Amino acid sequence: MKWSLLELEKHRGQPLCFEEVLDLKQSLMTRDSSILDVCPAKVSGMLTVNPTEYILNYTAEVTITLPSSRSLKPVELPVTLNVNEIFMTEEQFIKEEDQTIKAEVLILEKSMINLNESVEDNLLLAIPVQVLTKEEKEKQEMPKGEDWEVISEEQYWQNKQETNKVDPRLNKLSEFFSTSTTDEENKN
Repeated sequence: MKWSLLELEKHRGQPLCFEEVLDLKQSLMTRDSSILDVCPAKVSGMLTVNPTEYILNYTAEVTITLPSSRSLKPVELPVTLNVNEIFMTEEQFIKEEDQTIKAEVLILEKSMINLNESVEDNLLLAIPVQVLTKEEKEKQEMPKGEDWEVISEEQYWQNKQETNKVDPRLNKLSEFFSTSTTDEENKN
């Protein structure tokens, strides 16, 4: 769904309400190859036209199927987005003096606002780094195989501390090596 800025001028002072079902499957799967499937997105919200900006507020509900981070099994992930975006033309942006607003503004490259692109961008940003199946969440067991295993960061640091501890019987020996190394450096 797209709105041209000329069309939006008709709605100045009065919010333009919308409720749409968007099929974003093809474009999202093209933009992110890890996405396995996308259900149609239910989007409802409003677009407010002001003399200095265009404010887009909407809620999007969609289910994305992604591979599990551990097993690569498909996981359906329901996502609900609440989005508030401020758009400005280049001319409006140049005239804007408030620096805090400037940091949050999206500058329009074309003379239209594209709802599909906004929903796609925000959905891609909402995809978590770690996706697990229900079983993987419940087990808390990391995958492992022959001669390898995945460990948590906490377990990694714990193992590292254990390997850094010197056997008290060898403590004197470690002191010997450190002094002999410095003696050799002094000779050179």
